[in-house]
Amino acid sequence: MTAVQEIQSEVPDDVFDDVLSQIREFVRERVVPRELEILNNNAIPDDLRKQAAEMGLFGYAIPQEWGGLGLNLVQDVELAMELGYTSLALRSMFGTNNGIAGQVLVGFGTDEQKARWLPGIATGDVVASFALTEPGAGSNPAGLRTTATREGDDWVISGDKRFITNAPIADLFVVFARINPAPEVGNGIAVFLVPADAEGLTVGPKDQKMGQEGAWTADVNFDEVRVGADALVGGAAEVGYRAAMTSLARGRVHIAALSVGTAQRALDESVSYASSAAQGDDTIGDFQLVQAMLADQQTGVSAGKALVRDAARLYVTGEDRRIAPSVAKLFCTEMVGKVADLAVQVHGGTGYMREVPVERIYRDVRLLRLYEGTSEIQRLIIGSGLVARERKAQS
Repeated sequence: MTAVQEIQSEVPDDVFDDVLSQIREFVRERVVPRELEILNNNAIPDDLRKQAAEMGLFGYAIPQEWGGLGLNLVQDVELAMELGYTSLALRSMFGTNNGIAGQVLVGFGTDEQKARWLPGIATGDVVASFALTEPGAGSNPAGLRTTATREGDDWVISGDKRFITNAPIADLFVVFARINPAPEVGNGIAVFLVPADAEGLTVGPKDQKMGQEGAWTADVNFDEVRVGADALVGGAAEVGYRAAMTSLARGRVHIAALSVGTAQRALDESVSYASSAAQGDDTIGDFQLVQAMLADQQTGVSAGKALVRDAARLYVTGEDRRIAPSVAKLFCTEMVGKVADLAVQVHGGTGYMREVPVERIYRDVRLLRLYEGTSEIQRLIIGSGLVARERKAQS
């Protein structure tokens, strides 16, 4: 996807303001009151899923020509900050449709691939799942062992994937596989579109995770799964891999914004508690050390908000689609962990109790530093990118 295409997909400001207002109302008035229900049942209620679909949330970043809202990344981050205010399972339900899976098709899919999958992805009739992670390959796909072997006009895919978001309910898997035998040029990693009902594809039981109840992940096994030539994203191996890496960079800005939204919720819960909870004859919000914790939280939220907005702008204009996304993802996911920790501290023993919002937030946000590339991977991308940029400037 070019920078021009991203800019042209922008929804007019007055229309977007109305969309954002509706999302904020939905999150805070419909979803927040049901967070305990989501936590205890480990599922998003069907009526909330239906409302999300009716509001266009399954396709907010899908172009309007395919039935989506057509938000660009600058608008996406504003939406993500609202979605981060509640249980992260809500965003997870439709995040892959709009993000790393959907954007592969939007930016690099063939016309036929777009026509087949994007309308359903935009409405939520199709749930897309991004199958990259394996037991020996996570943030860095160099250890990828899933293979795709050409047999006539078909491809045969075999391998195991791990921690795959939405796998139990997916209709479509966007699958990383290493071409066998390896091509003479390129890294040999391609991306395929595999329907969930393909023969030989099995999904394991739902993972039992530390947090993010309601956001389902599972292992996926591909046992000689046969797909046609039209399943290869972009029609060429090198196109598919580049598409996936581009989508991941875009997704990192989104995850950074989501982190800011969650940090804002943790801050709001802290301020509310500090303003009302008493210790002896005093309200704890009058204690200077508590005020210092609130100040640190606010500083992190404010810095993160400015950073994600700047990273989104740089991505949309095409000025920086590598370093800036990793900077935003690194800072904001680390920041929300610190803000959540301080929120528990402000609440004292109460913050350690299950079903208190900050306890759930504390568990939920730990995952943000792991997926879409760990903090360690982001540091490598940033550091190597800076060196490469300087060498290019000097040449």
